[in-house]
Amino acid sequence: MIELRHLRTLMALKESGSLAAAAKKRFVTQSALSHQIKELETRINSPVFVRKSKPLSFTQEGAKLLNLAEEILPRVMETEFVLKKGLETDAHLLKVGIECHSCFRWLMPVMEAFRTEYPNADLDLSSRHLFDSLNALESGELDIVLTSDPVPGHQLAYQHLFDFEVRLVVAKEHPLASKSQVLPKDLEGLPIISYPVPLERLDLFRLFLEPAGVVPGVQKSCDLTSVLFQRIACQDGIAALPSWSISEAQGLSLSSLRLGAEGLKRPLFGAYRRGSANSRQIQRYLELVAAEGLARQSQ
Repeated sequence: MIELRHLRTLMALKESGSLAAAAKKRFVTQSALSHQIKELETRINSPVFVRKSKPLSFTQEGAKLLNLAEEILPRVMETEFVLKKGLETDAHLLKVGIECHSCFRWLMPVMEAFRTEYPNADLDLSSRHLFDSLNALESGELDIVLTSDPVPGHQLAYQHLFDFEVRLVVAKEHPLASKSQVLPKDLEGLPIISYPVPLERLDLFRLFLEPAGVVPGVQKSCDLTSVLFQRIACQDGIAALPSWSISEAQGLSLSSLRLGAEGLKRPLFGAYRRGSANSRQIQRYLELVAAEGLARQSQ
């Protein structure tokens, strides 16, 4: 089979006019270049140039291969340039999918730190793939997904970042506020305020209430964390939120309670595709997320 290296060697011969000059142009020894030419001639069963000719003269077969080289090599170079440019552009764009509404605010310092280290990077933080983020990751629409619910797959890797606690948030005047911890039965029939997420996907329901056979009251939806806290303070309902988000409720009359004797603990993973082109940036971003998350746990 004729290879690109053979065509490049023939072009070097034509442009330089001698074996010694062609070897220098190709950054190989003259002996290695001669061996490569003999390999090509063996494959096509014909010499490609006339030995000891000055100026160097190509055979009819060699001329045909030169025509092929002049047609193919520029196209190969152009394609390599386009592909390389595309990969470099993609490497500057890091698309992060988040499965948690309350993550945005505490991830801001992470974004700032990442952009300091990678000033040319374009970091896109999004929850638009909220219920289908791992599929979006596999298909290339996202580069990273921050999730507490890994679904192992052949294309994805999961890096554990840290663990956090989900706590119940109630108004200080609420009957539950005096408890150090709450049991599932304590929440029977109570209205729940949450982000716009189906009830069956809420950690409070699927990991705490449903296993105990407890049915909560009506679910009320709220998009903004600040408004959610205000509604809790007005005793419009209760909510279960990650411990990191509770610091945003400063100035409001709220209490946070442990869910169960051991607390409701959840892990956070960084999911990414194996062999990603921008793996260095991905790893650094996840390191920054883990450091920020652990720092907030100690506050």
